[in-house]
Amino acid sequence: MTKAISPRSRKVRVLATLGPASNTPEMIAKLFEAGADAFRVNMSHGDQQSKVAVIEAIRGLERQYGRPTTILADLQGPKLRVGRFAEGRVMLETGQRFTLDRSSEPGDATRVELPHQEIFAAIARDARLLLDDGKLVLRVLDHDDEKIVTEVVVGGALSNSKGLNVPDVVLPMAALTPKDISDLHFAVEQRVDWIALSFVQRPEDLAEARKLIQGKAALLAKIEKPSAVARLEEIVEQCDGVMVARGDLGVELPPQSVPPLQKRIVETARRLGRPVVVATQMLESMITSPSPTRAEVSDVATAVYDGADAIMLSAESAAGSWPVESVTMMNDIAHAVERDPAHGDRVHFTVLRPDPTTADALAEAAKNIAATVDAKAILCFTKSGSTARRIARERPAVPIMVLTPQIDTARRLGLLWGVHAVHTRDVASFEEMVAKAKRMVLRHNIAKAGDRVVVCAGVPFGTPGSTNVLHVVQIVGDELKNYKGFEA
Repeated sequence: MTKAISPRSRKVRVLATLGPASNTPEMIAKLFEAGADAFRVNMSHGDQQSKVAVIEAIRGLERQYGRPTTILADLQGPKLRVGRFAEGRVMLETGQRFTLDRSSEPGDATRVELPHQEIFAAIARDARLLLDDGKLVLRVLDHDDEKIVTEVVVGGALSNSKGLNVPDVVLPMAALTPKDISDLHFAVEQRVDWIALSFVQRPEDLAEARKLIQGKAALLAKIEKPSAVARLEEIVEQCDGVMVARGDLGVELPPQSVPPLQKRIVETARRLGRPVVVATQMLESMITSPSPTRAEVSDVATAVYDGADAIMLSAESAAGSWPVESVTMMNDIAHAVERDPAHGDRVHFTVLRPDPTTADALAEAAKNIAATVDAKAILCFTKSGSTARRIARERPAVPIMVLTPQIDTARRLGLLWGVHAVHTRDVASFEEMVAKAKRMVLRHNIAKAGDRVVVCAGVPFGTPGSTNVLHVVQIVGDELKNYKGFEA
């Protein structure tokens, strides 16, 4: 008999980044027990071989806890940097001229190498160049194929190989570098569930990654550049999920513009039925402190109230001194918000209109029927996961239990709001569907005797994309006692 596993009692998912502070099997298990639903593997740090053991440890949770695990591999993307200085460091004064050029000679207080030809081709007069995470700001006065002459708008110290952001133009650069392509192939070979693409500027940037993935993982677009915001809806339509990458957005845009943008990205993703992750600096102070600031707690709560599918920890869980505590805190904040009687109204503030399809109509009906008959859960049978995504888009007040014969589908659903996925054998008839639905909600402690459950499925069974059945079942309570078979 399958071990009984209760689902999380909250609906928003917690995505924890793994790193030096948390990449052992013991720590990964502690993070899972503290509330982590999915794990981010950052391909920017370490080599591929070091990631193999981490991925194996995450998958080991499936045997330990009897629940599918979810892994997101985050590709680094192009990194724009200035060259090196003869003295290692210079001081730029506000108002002075400073030149970025193609010469490989060590720089000084008047010039430095810019080893990115694409920037020379795309730059425009008055465009801003941001250095060292936006600490220094330059404005373009003149440019040609060999040099970019700027005025220092905000000065400060600049040292070797500091990062460069170009927020005001679309750069003719692919989102995938040779390193990213190698890392993507590695991630696909390791059967990760999601691949996050950095440096997305336009919908076309997703095409190459989609082609290389070949359907073997879901594709998540990181929204971190103003050019991506300008074509947000097109980008969301071309991917399987999105991330509000607030760190880079906050560098390339004024900080005060990020909160309304976060709400806009979350709303767009929800409206188009794509899971959305809110990320970066959510509990930043917990890198060094065992407790967060009140402002950070409010920030996490806002993402939960907005109806984000997942909230993410970065350095807090990857390299901080309190990885387990940071996951516990995020879990506790989410619980507190979802217990708020006003939470349901705020989550449904975004107006969603179903597409004119049978599947969308049934997903909306499932939510409404569950509320009307006071059902304890919505249970759906799916192969591709599309039924689960449609139901999660509606943000029902009850848990969504998903039964699927595809382990890859079960794992990918770990980023979806309110979903408890179970990898199990498929059903072949309506009667078998009803009987299995009753048994599984009892096994997983989702419902008990006398409770109602709304069941969604497609007939004929085993046909992807054929959701056309909605059925309300009532649990008697003796379904497991009368069932003699083994359930997998």
